[in-house]
Amino acid sequence: MDITISNKKQAWLHAIRLRTLPLALSSILMGSFLAAYSYNYKWQVFILAAITTVFLQILSNLSNDYGDSIHGADSEERKGPVRAVQSGIISLSEMKIAIVFLTILSLVSGLSLLYFSIQDLKMFALFLGFGILAIWAAITYTSGKNPYGYAGLGDISVFLFFGLLGVAGTYFLHSMDLTLTVFWPAISLGCFSTAVLNINNIRDIESDRIAGKKSIPVRIGRKNAISYNWTLIILGNVSLLGFAYANNAYGCLIALLIFPLMLVIGKSIQSKHDPRDLDPYLKKMAISTLLWVILFGTGLLFF
Repeated sequence: MDITISNKKQAWLHAIRLRTLPLALSSILMGSFLAAYSYNYKWQVFILAAITTVFLQILSNLSNDYGDSIHGADSEERKGPVRAVQSGIISLSEMKIAIVFLTILSLVSGLSLLYFSIQDLKMFALFLGFGILAIWAAITYTSGKNPYGYAGLGDISVFLFFGLLGVAGTYFLHSMDLTLTVFWPAISLGCFSTAVLNINNIRDIESDRIAGKKSIPVRIGRKNAISYNWTLIILGNVSLLGFAYANNAYGCLIALLIFPLMLVIGKSIQSKHDPRDLDPYLKKMAISTLLWVILFGTGLLFF
């Protein structure tokens, strides 16, 4: 069902896309659960990492709204929710100011996180580089002269930042250490987060094709994109088995209770062809991922 934007408050809420925030926080929760399991949890790291991630996600959403409007992906052919700039209620100049503001907030919050968690100057510089890279990735996904999202590289970025770097980086900031087994659940989060993006791109496949946005579904076609989606869901859950076996921590397998829900989502994406019918499953996959992480952490720490 289409939603009409009638005022600036609604427009900004649509641009911020609150429904994406649970997914953004999932990697921070996962890294923090793993740190608590190894007795290295620091509440300051969790809070500052969560705030920084929320700022980065909002920055990405605003930049995406701006970039897709500039490049034509948010046209009349698009079947997803109306965007803020596309609606005409928020101007391009206003969105630019908001992007600059969120960039500053992300940088300040990220620097605060590094200040409280890292004492080594070289390590501080390394993570500062990661932070600047994350800001760059958030802005240039669909903005700029050569947005990498239009080249079909968004999946790689999401897998890295929501998965590997998000989980392993958070764990490291808690513990100042890194173990290879952390990457099993990091792969899970990367897969689930990429599945959310893939569902979004399956929904927008026709409008993206018209706009020249070569997302993975545009490149490989809807049928193969559905198979890709199944692969991401299954691989994310299989990776959980690898972590449980490597750590002899079988309590975390309680997260598999969410697997049937993910299967229902995958089946729905496969069976529904109207782009409007696909939109609710973005939120469902994101919330399923968050629930998966919560059950994982609960099982890991208490069973």
